[in-house]
Amino acid sequence: MELFNGEKFINKKSEIEKAQNDNDDKINKKYDSGEVRIVTEQARYPLPTLKDMFSDNKYNLHPDFQRRRRWSQEKKSKLIESFIINVPVPPVFLYEIDYANFEVMDGLQRITTIIDFYKDLYVLEGLEEWKELNGKKYSELPIRIKEGIDRRYLSSIILLKESAKDDVEADRLKKIVFERLNSGGVKLTAQETRNALYDGKLNKLCLKLSENSKFKRMWNISDDVIEENTDEDYYEIDNNKLYRDMSDVELVLRFFAFRHINQYTGRLDSFLDNFLKTGNSFSEEVLNNYKNLFNKNIDLADKLFGEYAFRQYKKIRSKDKWSEPTRTAYDPMMLALIDYTESDFDFDKKTQEDRIELLSKLYEENVNKFDGKRQSKSEINERMEILKGFLNDLKKGE
Repeated sequence: MELFNGEKFINKKSEIEKAQNDNDDKINKKYDSGEVRIVTEQARYPLPTLKDMFSDNKYNLHPDFQRRRRWSQEKKSKLIESFIINVPVPPVFLYEIDYANFEVMDGLQRITTIIDFYKDLYVLEGLEEWKELNGKKYSELPIRIKEGIDRRYLSSIILLKESAKDDVEADRLKKIVFERLNSGGVKLTAQETRNALYDGKLNKLCLKLSENSKFKRMWNISDDVIEENTDEDYYEIDNNKLYRDMSDVELVLRFFAFRHINQYTGRLDSFLDNFLKTGNSFSEEVLNNYKNLFNKNIDLADKLFGEYAFRQYKKIRSKDKWSEPTRTAYDPMMLALIDYTESDFDFDKKTQEDRIELLSKLYEENVNKFDGKRQSKSEINERMEILKGFLNDLKKGE
C-alpha cells in the first residue's frame, strides 16, 4: 500500500537502539554526578482533606502516563475497610512538576476512591470484617466509624522537581518510576505500558482518535464515558474492559502499524512498541494524514456495514451468527478500506442490509481464513486481500 511522504518505519532492533559500552570509570562518574538519582520527601494527608486538596489546580490527577481507572466497587470498599481497622495502606507517589505543583504518578485509584467515598458516590459492599456496614455510604455510617476513618492518613512519597535537570529528563524519570511501581499488583496490559513509557505525538493521536464516536459505537463502548471525566462516568468505564485496559487505543495503533505489515516480524507487542517509538517522531503532516485516514475509514466502514463492520459471521455454540467485534475482522477491514472513499460506492443500489448479508456470506465461504488463531503476516495480508476483492465487487455493484 502507498505510504505517506515521511512515513518511514524500520522494524530492526539494531537500528532502533544502540548499545552503550561504558568502562568502570565512566560508570562511577555517572553515579557520583547523581545522574538518574531521585530526590524525594514524604508527607501525610488526613483523609477528610483529600477532597478539597485534589480539587485544587495544583494537583493533576490525570497525567498522560496514568492508566484508566479499573477498580471494582468491592475493591474500593476494601480500601475503606482497611482504614477502619487501621491496616497499613501503601503510600501514593506524586511528582513535583513545578514548585508546589504536583501530578499523581501512582495511587490514583486510592486517592479517587477516598474522595468518592467522602462525596457519597458509592456504598460499601463485600466487606468481611465489618459486614454490618455493607450497603452504607459515608454519610450513613455510625458516628464512631466516621470519626475513626477521619483520623486516618494517606501517606505520600513526593519526587521533587530537582530530581531532573529539564522536562525531557523529568519525563524519563517519571516513566522509569511508573514502570517499576507497576511491575506487581494488577498487571499492566501492553498498551497501558506503551502509554506510560512511549508517550509522544503518535500516542496522543491514538488516544484522541479512540474517542471517535462511530469507532466507539462499533466496538460497543458507550459514547458517554469519555466526554466528561466526572466521577459518575468512571463508574460506567469500570464496566467496559476494552476502554478500561486501553485496548481501544491499541486498535488505533494497530491500524497505523499494519500499514507497514511487511515489516512485521517477531512478537506483535514488540512490533507495536517499535512502531509507536518511531511514530512519535513522525512529522505533523504524517500525523495529520493518519488522523484523516483513520476517520475516513471509520466513516466509510460505518456507512457500508454499520455495527457489523468489525464483526464476523461464524458458528458460535453450534449456531451461525454474528460475533462481537473482533481484531481478526477489524485489522484487514481497516487496511482494505484504505484505497476506497464513499464516492466509490453506489449507496442507492444496495441497502446496508444487502451489504451486511453479502458480508456474512463472505465469512461463511472463508471461515478458515478468518480463524482468530491465525495472526501471521501472511495470514493478515491474505484476509486483507479477500476483503479488498469483496469491496471491489461492491464498488462495481456486483
